[in-house]
Amino acid sequence: MLQLFRLLAYLPLSWLQAIGRLLGRFTRARSQDYRERLHDNAVQAGYDDPALEREAAAQAGASVLELPHVWFRGDRAVDAVLCDDWAVVEAARAEARGILFLTPHWGCFEVTARYYARVAPITVLYRPPRKRWLAPLIEGARSGANLSTAPATLKGVRELVRALRRGEAVGMLPDQVPGEGEGVWAPFFGRSAFTMTLPGKLAAQTGAAVILAGAERLPGGKGWRLHLSRVDGPVPEDAVEQATWVNAAMERMVRRNPGQYLWGYNRYKTPRGTHAAAPEQG
Repeated sequence: MLQLFRLLAYLPLSWLQAIGRLLGRFTRARSQDYRERLHDNAVQAGYDDPALEREAAAQAGASVLELPHVWFRGDRAVDAVLCDDWAVVEAARAEARGILFLTPHWGCFEVTARYYARVAPITVLYRPPRKRWLAPLIEGARSGANLSTAPATLKGVRELVRALRRGEAVGMLPDQVPGEGEGVWAPFFGRSAFTMTLPGKLAAQTGAAVILAGAERLPGGKGWRLHLSRVDGPVPEDAVEQATWVNAAMERMVRRNPGQYLWGYNRYKTPRGTHAAAPEQG
């Protein structure tokens, strides 16, 4: 698998994304479960549009097939990132405190940390894969100069805290469904979703500046446009309010271009061992 990804990395980005879009459309056509989940999640957010659903499936495929390029041709990938919002980061760094980057499953979420790593260290939280043979591929691909990874374990969380207290940056995908004891029910696009509490805790405990980051995929394999915006405080004290605060930030990024969000992700599932029912939002 590692060798395959390395070989794929040398295909033009436009080819990889085009093949990915075809595979994404094929997956939607062949999998009823995926198609229905994508539809239900998009409609929940107010997007009852078959064209958007087809685009979201295509973009999901592109997000997978562009990974070899991002992971193994990192410099070329970062060179293809455009950013008009870098002043947001400069202002946060001038405050001499840590930065917590929150990135939803939108656009190319793998390239955002690499872009920041060109100027300063960043540690990214990741969930170890269930299949052990994938671990070396993912851990090696996601590390590099100024870019470190921390597993979603107690040890990894401690690494994030230490990095923030050193005034460094950390990044995470807060719209993943956490495990038992790691989240609370909070609204996400009008429906209760089990939401991780870690982002709010880190922001509250370390005083880190919180920045929303997302790399929107540009057409024709031309790269990505990185959007950055400050998530204003103060950070709520209550865990549910913190999770709601984070989810609202995720929604703002997704609505920039809803066709590039992973609507097919099972965001509203009830994790094993979680007994609290998800209350419906009005």
